[in-house]
Amino acid sequence: MMLLKDKLAGHRLILASASPRRRQILAEAELPFTLAAPYEVDEVWPEGMPAAEVAEYLAGLKSDAYPVPLAPGDILLTADTTVILGDGILGKPADGAEARRMLADLSGRVHTVTTGVVLRTTTRRESFTATTTVHFRRLTPEEIGHYVDTARPMDKAGAYAIQEWIGHVGIERIEGSFQNVMGLPIQMVYATLNRMI
Repeated sequence: MMLLKDKLAGHRLILASASPRRRQILAEAELPFTLAAPYEVDEVWPEGMPAAEVAEYLAGLKSDAYPVPLAPGDILLTADTTVILGDGILGKPADGAEARRMLADLSGRVHTVTTGVVLRTTTRRESFTATTTVHFRRLTPEEIGHYVDTARPMDKAGAYAIQEWIGHVGIERIEGSFQNVMGLPIQMVYATLNRMI
């Protein structure tokens, strides 16, 4: 049986994402890919949509907005990750002060990370959501300040990255995929691609 990376030889996997974490995960999974040029997407979801459905909805918007027609053999990969605390979604903080507030809200609590993924070809479309539960221990103001000042997490949903210092010292445990919290549930991506090609 062929490995997926060999099956992809006749295809072009296109990653439409600016996330360096998603690039890293695909590379570590040994899946060859092409990085799409940046394009604009209005990332707004319908009022009243359950928080757990938002990530997959936004991944679909990104897929639909891709401005280049797909050729036979192309597989477009789009994704969106949300951090859900209670009934609310924590996006990317605008500045250090907002990052500190977000981390203070997450401190000592349990939250959910969802990543929605869409894989699309000229003839087929597959979408799914992965969910991981994350348990943070109580963080001190000094720990929060140190992380925000050194890691500058303004490009990360929920103001943190699990693979960085705050994840090493602050996360007690998770239930679900570690890579999902990083931004791409590669196990599900891998299995879905294997079915598609």
